[in-house]
Amino acid sequence: MVKQSNRQWNRWLSIPLLITGLGAAGAASAESLTFAHVYETSEPYHEWALWAADEIEDRTDGRYTIEVHPASSLGKEEDINEGLTLGTVDIIYTGSQFAGRAYGPIGIAGAPYMFRDFDHWQAYAESDLFQEIAQGYQDATGNVPVALNYYGERHVTSNKPITAPEDMQNLKIRTPNAPMYMMFPEAVGANPSPIAFDEVYLALQQGVVDAQENPLPTIRAKAFYEVQEHINLTGHITDSLLTIIGGPLWDRLSEEDREIFREVYQEAGEKITADIQQQERELVAWFEEQGVTVNEVDREPFREAVMPEHNGDDATWDQETYDRLQEIGQ
Repeated sequence: MVKQSNRQWNRWLSIPLLITGLGAAGAASAESLTFAHVYETSEPYHEWALWAADEIEDRTDGRYTIEVHPASSLGKEEDINEGLTLGTVDIIYTGSQFAGRAYGPIGIAGAPYMFRDFDHWQAYAESDLFQEIAQGYQDATGNVPVALNYYGERHVTSNKPITAPEDMQNLKIRTPNAPMYMMFPEAVGANPSPIAFDEVYLALQQGVVDAQENPLPTIRAKAFYEVQEHINLTGHITDSLLTIIGGPLWDRLSEEDREIFREVYQEAGEKITADIQQQERELVAWFEEQGVTVNEVDREPFREAVMPEHNGDDATWDQETYDRLQEIGQ
């Protein structure tokens, strides 16, 4: 009996060691992934990317760990888009306009005054049209858009008030290096100057450009208000970021894990959208407290200047896609 009891005791003792060994093996087999973006660590995009990394590790039982690289640490937006296809990065945030270089129709969401308001944008994000366009992008590139995240209304900052299109004549304004970002300034007679995101503050400070345009949360996060006297509420783009998973990673994922990644990043997108909306509601007063002049703008003259360009030479979508988007939510 004593010998039998000892054998049983030894078996019980071995169970924690076995579990520990299995846990170590599981940890050793975890695949480490890279998420790259160009935004600051203080911004919701980074916060919820970190949250998503933890969630994916938990929901996949540790099969995947994700290291998030913020603030252009792995390159400019063009670089990380290229890295997605090359497999040097696995997941990115990118603007619709940058994704539109690889598949034109997806860029429609980044065109100026394409959306009537946030509700129109939200309806598009939840529409069959967006799903069809996302599938078209996947078919063309192999990379998979899994979420559309609200980035905010883009506004012009400057060192003079801008309240009408003629105030932008010959204004040298920084834009991202994508054609849809340039459509608005060109339509109102300004001179768009593409400059990498992490170089904009210095360009404004040194007078390389006179102005720039971004949503209010980004203007605060990047401290552009320190080197610009006016924020002009042009609201010319209701902008968004795509969360895109690279094809090389997607092809390795099981169907179960694909669903986990998609669900987690869509949940993160909802949280990003809520945070950005909250910041937009609060930031006008905050900027005024910092001594910045915030100018209300009648947007209709700006909109009227841009609308003829929607299906002009720079359009990367067809008339049917445009019409379907405009009909959403009406």
